[in-house]
Amino acid sequence: MGDSADEVVQPKEAFGWAARDTSGVLSPFTFSRRATGEKDVSFKVLYCGICHSDVHMLKNDWGFSTYPLIPGHEIVGIVTEIGSKVENFKVGDKVGVGYMIGSCNSCDNCAINLENYCPKMIFTSGAKDLDGTTTHGGYSDIMVANEHFVVSIPDNLPLDGCAPLLCAGITVYSPLKYYELDKPGMHVTVISTSPNKKKEAIDHLGADSFLVSRNQDELQTAMNTMDGIIDTVFAPHALPPLIGLLKTNGKLVLVAAPDKPQELPVIPLLAAEHKILST
Repeated sequence: MGDSADEVVQPKEAFGWAARDTSGVLSPFTFSRRATGEKDVSFKVLYCGICHSDVHMLKNDWGFSTYPLIPGHEIVGIVTEIGSKVENFKVGDKVGVGYMIGSCNSCDNCAINLENYCPKMIFTSGAKDLDGTTTHGGYSDIMVANEHFVVSIPDNLPLDGCAPLLCAGITVYSPLKYYELDKPGMHVTVISTSPNKKKEAIDHLGADSFLVSRNQDELQTAMNTMDGIIDTVFAPHALPPLIGLLKTNGKLVLVAAPDKPQELPVIPLLAAEHKILST
């Protein structure tokens, strides 16, 4: 089973799409998952989102990918089996799994349900699980995870639309809430390098305005007007133009992870008490 000599064969046969090298090309891959443990939820994968961090992992842009690698961490499906001590799920439930499927369960962060800050957090894809096996993501037919890291999806929500919420969605929503940029009545501006995205941003997403970051006139007009900016760009890009858009005490929240270091100018931060943050 599988095509890796070092792979540990587990009880559940599974099928997915894996990259074998830094080309990132996906091809069919037969592998195995663990049996459903007493606190585990097993589910049939119906949809899985595509995140830019999957692309980085597939191509080993961050330098720690191992192969074969099955990506995918915006995973949704229907429960097919539960462990004997599972309390919050039943067969037939709609569920999802995000970017983590385990942690140390003993550090200060784990004790207060902040496992995403656990130094031994276990990623859903391309990491080592507690039993030493490699974790495989949602580009596959089945998933098995501890119920603590499985989320319930309401019946009235479509699964295909829910999948991206498990990473892309929460990645933006979390800093909006944490840094109080979600208040009613706030003016929302979409910033993009592409003018072609304006119609979608205004007509479909409901943004109040649209700013082309390559247009110096538009940037100048918007200087010192924004309370906060959520920066989701995975590619290396200039931060000073974004900092210039902020009001005094404005917040630039970095939520993406470019594969090259960003240059951070200090003087603009000091001049207006701007804040560079992450979450």
